Amino acid sequence: MVLESSTVVAVDLFCGVGGLSLGLKQAGIKVVAGIDVDPKCRFPFESNIEGKFFEQDVRTVTKKQLLTLWGKNSIKVLAGCAPCQPFSPYRRGADTSAEEQWPLLGEFGRLVRETRPHVVTMENVPRIVSSRVFKEFVETLEGEGYEVSFRSCYAPDYGLPQHRRRLVLLASRIGRIDVPRGKVARDEYMTVRKAIGELPVIRHGTASSIDPLHKSRTLSDVNLARIKASAQGGTWADWPEELRAPCHTRQSGSTFRNVYARMSWDEPAPTITTMSYNFGTGRFGHPAQDRAISLREAAILQGFPPEYKFAGLDDKIEFVPLGRLIGNAVPPVLGRYVGDAVLSHVAGARSLSSRRSRQAGAAPALNNV
Repeated sequence: MVLESSTVVAVDLFCGVGGLSLGLKQAGIKVVAGIDVDPKCRFPFESNIEGKFFEQDVRTVTKKQLLTLWGKNSIKVLAGCAPCQPFSPYRRGADTSAEEQWPLLGEFGRLVRETRPHVVTMENVPRIVSSRVFKEFVETLEGEGYEVSFRSCYAPDYGLPQHRRRLVLLASRIGRIDVPRGKVARDEYMTVRKAIGELPVIRHGTASSIDPLHKSRTLSDVNLARIKASAQGGTWADWPEELRAPCHTRQSGSTFRNVYARMSWDEPAPTITTMSYNFGTGRFGHPAQDRAISLREAAILQGFPPEYKFAGLDDKIEFVPLGRLIGNAVPPVLGRYVGDAVLSHVAGARSLSSRRSRQAGAAPALNNV
């Protein structure tokens, strides 16, 4: 099939609930499949992305499987976000080199070598760039003839209502491709108010009658008193002495001010973590209501649309597994920028191929590259 009629098709490794896939889909890329070891990802991925979900360890994924999913004569995109826990800044210098997740980026590289997709994209925490596994991954790509670009992306620049930084990598074997820069000016950043300000008011320990995911965790009596004493954008230092926890009075804990705190309405949210439903684990108090943010609010602050489905109608809404899935997700807005960059890149390659083929008197074909 000639280049001009080839479809851009993506497979998403470590797909989670489909954040990266959603962004690629919004850009116009056909996402045919997602692969993840967590069975709880099946419903959100298949319901929202409408691709096939494989509950599978990436170490068992084969060349034949991926080539079958992409289909013949497609422009192949291999996407993924290898688990970032070993590289997370929240690990505070712990030795993570023995953890099972370390080799998974190497498995991503193996699949690139075996299938040679036209474009590869990967997202992770910025500090991964100093790790041996990342350097080996880049060396693998370059050794296979890929042009590689990566950068730390500040999410508010891309329209996310959240102070989050992520490393984004793009690589292509059909020409140079660059990670896109965000286009949102600082005075136009998406804020907490713009993102979740219109959601229904709920009390702690309750859920919205129209959206089960808009559910807030129950606060203990002391934490309810603490959040009532908390100012928007303030810290636990604003509380009366009797409300402070023992750790706050110790020298080792006195500098940790971004816990047990409210968000600010007119700023982007702090980084949404897997525990963002918990008032005590970060600045996750609602700006105005006496509760922690709900699961739906966490998802919206991660860039998911309000109607995104994370659980079936008959499924129990559980904080721990859903908080983990939301906190670990790739923000779809970053995926959309990546998808737009991939399609623009492919269009440029098509144009160049077409010009060269006309000059040579032959039919252009990218699939032989």
